[in-house]
Amino acid sequence: MAKIKSVYVCQSCGAESAKWIGRCNACGEWNTYVEQKIHKSPARSGMSERRDHAVPQKLEEVAAAPISRIDLKNGEFNRVLGGGIVPGSVVLIGGEPGIGKSTLALQVALQIDKQTLYVSGEESPHQIKLRADRLGGGNGNCQVLAETSLQALITQLEQSMPELLIIDSIQTLYSEAIESAPGTISQVRECAAQLLRLSKESHMPVILIGHITKDGSIAGPKVLEHIVDTVLQFEGDTHHLYRILRSIKNRFGSTSEIGVFEMTGEGLLEILNPSELLINQQPPDLSGSAIAANVEGIRPILIEVQALVSSAVYGTPQRTSTGFDTRRLSMLLAVLEKRANFKLASKDVYINIAGGLRVDDPAIDLAVVASILSSTVDIPVDPNTCFAGEVGLSGEIRPVNRIEQRLGEADKLGMKRILMPAFNRKRIDPARFKLEIVEVNKVQDLPKYLFG
Repeated sequence: MAKIKSVYVCQSCGAESAKWIGRCNACGEWNTYVEQKIHKSPARSGMSERRDHAVPQKLEEVAAAPISRIDLKNGEFNRVLGGGIVPGSVVLIGGEPGIGKSTLALQVALQIDKQTLYVSGEESPHQIKLRADRLGGGNGNCQVLAETSLQALITQLEQSMPELLIIDSIQTLYSEAIESAPGTISQVRECAAQLLRLSKESHMPVILIGHITKDGSIAGPKVLEHIVDTVLQFEGDTHHLYRILRSIKNRFGSTSEIGVFEMTGEGLLEILNPSELLINQQPPDLSGSAIAANVEGIRPILIEVQALVSSAVYGTPQRTSTGFDTRRLSMLLAVLEKRANFKLASKDVYINIAGGLRVDDPAIDLAVVASILSSTVDIPVDPNTCFAGEVGLSGEIRPVNRIEQRLGEADKLGMKRILMPAFNRKRIDPARFKLEIVEVNKVQDLPKYLFG
């Protein structure tokens, strides 16, 4: 008979304990231990009963077969994966509710020319059909299944064996071998491990959709991210149209690529040139706006940085930013006041990255400072000028990476001038670009180049 073992599992980190304890010794969280009963099958009599013995072999004797990828008929998705999905790989997509994870997965299922099984534990086939009609329908290769039992799903897969499996979502599956609710750490770990084994044995690619916690990390045990081959994060503001698909882990490609989409009534549209959409609405005669040559991963994108500086209404000046780190904004304001003698201690300062994007590239510091100076003196910045440079605490303009990609994107978008660190000028050939390259060494020199 199968033995029943009762353990207490931390719902935050997955640590196990023989008895209930108030504070987890692994992650330090309080009151996270929940009792779970695990059925344990009796051990086999000998190692000879194992099937498919693994035999050691020399590394030089291993055949180096080229990786053949499956085209998902979605250029941005293929870009993030490294050129398509690899047979036998498991891809995990996480993101906030309503960001478009299910929409992206269903679009792939409808467009790809492979036999696809879309398994949903959150929607009925009728609801999936309504969403598929809104997305434009499919090519007849997509099958849908509303199922939450892992055992029933594996039975169905062994009968049909599709060429692509999509699970929406991994937190809704449950295994009958574990007596705990769906979505718990034990269930997520067991279901993911079973699907991984099935994927590797049958060379069937699997796309898993995962929930995230309130702090933005993927829900479930950390082992879930370790056992899958690729972890993708779907980011964006649900109040804006643009979405970014970012790779966090990729065993078959680079983690520096991103995909940019626009959410519409007909689904997610690929944005081949996001710079045009992010800066084409810039007013030419208003102050407080500057163009930054930003790099997301290895992809250059021109973005618009907006600033508003006004007299403080209340006793304490406000420092607010949307899409930009507020602590870095406070540092830049301190540098402006100390090094450039701009009195901003009694001013409210608001920063916004147009389009709802969130930017972490330090190279946009120069554009943020330029927009603040423009709003302070109420003089607009030339709309054909862009900026790339990191500002140090002593007011120096520090060099940035991938300067040639930034210059190429600015040149392609029709910019006439770029302000950049003097050190980066040594690493490029100015004759390759039609831009006027202006070297900036210190933040004190910036007003001279902006306003003459």
